[in-house]
Amino acid sequence: MLEEAGEVLENVLKASCLPLGFIVFLPAVLLLVAPPLPAADAAHEFTVYRMQQYDLQGQPYGTRNAVLNTEARTVDADVLSRRCVLMRLLDFSYEHYQKALRQSAGAVVIILPRAMAAVPQDVVRQFMEIEPEMLAMETAVPVYFAVEDEALLSIYEQTQAASASQGSASAAEVLLHTATANGFQMVTSGAQSQAVSDWLITSVEHSAECYDDKTDRLLLFVMKGPGILGRLTGLGGEDLPTIVIVAHYDAFGVAPWLSLGADSNGSGISVLLELARLFSRLYTYKRTHAASQWSYPVLAGLAALCDSGQSAVQAGNNLGSVAWLCFPGRYNLLFFASGGGKFNYQGTKRWLEDSLDHTDSSLLQDNVAFVLCLDTVGRGSHLRLHVSKPPREGTLQHAFLRELEMVAAHQFPDVTFSMVHKKINLADDVLAWEHERFAMRRLPAFTLSHLESHRAGPRSSIMDVRSRVDSKTLTRNTRIIAEALTRVIYNLTEKGTPPDMPVFTEQMVQEEQIDSVMDWLTNQPRAAQLLDKDGPFLSTLEHFLSRYLKDVRQHHVKADKRDPEFVFYDQLKQVMNAYRVKPAIFDLLLALCIGAYLGMAYTAVQHFHVLFKTVQRLLLKAKAQ
Repeated sequence: MLEEAGEVLENVLKASCLPLGFIVFLPAVLLLVAPPLPAADAAHEFTVYRMQQYDLQGQPYGTRNAVLNTEARTVDADVLSRRCVLMRLLDFSYEHYQKALRQSAGAVVIILPRAMAAVPQDVVRQFMEIEPEMLAMETAVPVYFAVEDEALLSIYEQTQAASASQGSASAAEVLLHTATANGFQMVTSGAQSQAVSDWLITSVEHSAECYDDKTDRLLLFVMKGPGILGRLTGLGGEDLPTIVIVAHYDAFGVAPWLSLGADSNGSGISVLLELARLFSRLYTYKRTHAASQWSYPVLAGLAALCDSGQSAVQAGNNLGSVAWLCFPGRYNLLFFASGGGKFNYQGTKRWLEDSLDHTDSSLLQDNVAFVLCLDTVGRGSHLRLHVSKPPREGTLQHAFLRELEMVAAHQFPDVTFSMVHKKINLADDVLAWEHERFAMRRLPAFTLSHLESHRAGPRSSIMDVRSRVDSKTLTRNTRIIAEALTRVIYNLTEKGTPPDMPVFTEQMVQEEQIDSVMDWLTNQPRAAQLLDKDGPFLSTLEHFLSRYLKDVRQHHVKADKRDPEFVFYDQLKQVMNAYRVKPAIFDLLLALCIGAYLGMAYTAVQHFHVLFKTVQRLLLKAKAQ
C-alpha cells in the first residue's frame, strides 16, 4: 500500500507544483489569518513640544533641528548614537542629557508628568537649575517634551527593558533578546524648522505712532484723568513729574508651549493691573464719590465740608492729610506692560528709543520721577528692590524706598524688605533686570522682586506653574506696593500720617480678582513666539484694560529684515508617532530562518524519493519488530 501511495505522490509531483507551493506558502497563510495586533499596540500618537530655538544678538540658542525618525532607547542603553533617547523628568539629570549629546543621539524626548504641581520640590529645583544650561548652548539634536499618558509610559517601560538587556553577561542572551524584543520607531509629522518672517509685533498705546525697527510685542496703556490724555493726571497737570509702573507680560522656559510664567511674570502683570484699577479710582473719583469708596472714617465728612463752600485744599487741611486721597496726586502715573521681556527686554528698548529719540513730544520726555518695574512678586516672605545705582537722599526714589521699608515694617512685619545693588554689566548679552533698560537712558528706575538674583531658576522655567504663586502673598505684596506708592504720591508721611495707618483695606485690594487674573494668565502659554496679534491673549488683555482705561488700542510693527536683533523659528509643537517595530537583527535572523526553511523544502522536494524510501524502511523495520 505504501508503494502505491509513493507512486501516486510521485506522479502528482511530476504533474503539478501544488504540493511545493503549498509547503512554501503555508507559513505566510498562517501569518495572514492570525489575529493582528490592536491598533493602539502597533502605533501611538501624541503631542510633543520642541525646545526653544531663537537667535538673540546674532547668537543662536536652543535646538536647531525639528525632524525625527529614529528608533527609541532610554539613557540606560550603552549605545545612543542615532537613537531617540527617552527620559522621564523624575530620572532626568544634566549628566544624562550630556551623555545623549556626546554620543550624537538622534533626538531627546523628555517625558513630563501630567500633574506638574505634584512633582517633588527637589526635582523642580534641580530642573530649574538645568534649564538655563540646556539653553545656553546650541545643539543640533532635536529636543522634545511630552506629557505622560498610559500609552507613552508603556512605551517608555518597554524601551527601558530592551535597553537594560544590552548589559547581559552572555552575548547569546543579548542576541536572543534583541531579536525577540519589541522596539519603537519615533517619527515626527512636521517639517524642518524655518525662521519666522514678517512677524507682526503688537503694541497697544494711546497714540498712532509708527515703529520701523524690529521689536517684540508691547502694551503701552495709559489712564486718562482730568486734563492730560495718556496718563493719570495729578493736581497741577502737565508740569507734574511722572511715575512709570512697568511689567513684562511674556513668559519663558525651555519649551515655548509649556511656558506659563506664573510668578515670572504673571504675578507682575497681575499687580500692575490691580494697581491700575486702584489708582484709576483715586485719580478719577470726585469729592464724595471718592470719599464713599475709601476706608478712612474722616473722609465721610469731606462732602459736607466741600459742599459748605470750602475749596478742596481747605477741605483737605481741615480733614487731615488722609483727605488728600480724594484729589489727584502730585504725580502723573503711566502704566506700561511690555513684551519681549524674556528676550533682553526688546519691547522696552524699542519703546524707549521711539519715545526719546524719534518723537518731539513723548510721555517719557517729561520729568520722570522714577520707574518701578515689577518682576516675580508672587511668593516668599522677602521683597527686594534691585537698583543699578543706590538712590540719593532727598530724591523721590529714596522716598519710595523709605516708604516701602516703613510699610513693610509697621503694617506687614512678617515681610523682610531690603535693597540689592548691582551695577549694569554692558558686556553681558542679556540685561539682568528690566529697570536697567531705563537706567541706561538715564531714567531713575528699579525692580521690585522677591528673588535675590536675576539668575534664579524660577524666572525662566516651565516649572513656574500656577501652584507656585501664593494668592495671599501676591495680594499682600500688592497692598505693600499700593500703600508705598500712595504715601509717596500724596506725601502722607510729611503730612503726619502714621506709618501703621493703612490706606487700602483687605476688601479694597481684591484677592478674588487677582486670583482670576492669575488663573487666566497661567491657563495658556505666553511665550513671545506664540502671542499672535489676533490671538485671544492680546484681545482679552485689551478688553480688560478698557474697563479701567481710555484710548487703549493696538499698534502692529513688522520685523526688520536687514539686521534683526532676534529671530524666532516655527515647528514648536508637533505630533509624534511611535510605531512598534522589530530591530534590524530580527530582520536578519528572520531572513536566515526563511532561507533555511526554503532550502529544506527544496531539498525535500528534489530528493523526495530518497526521503520516501528512508521513511518506508523505518516503518517496515518498526513493523517487523
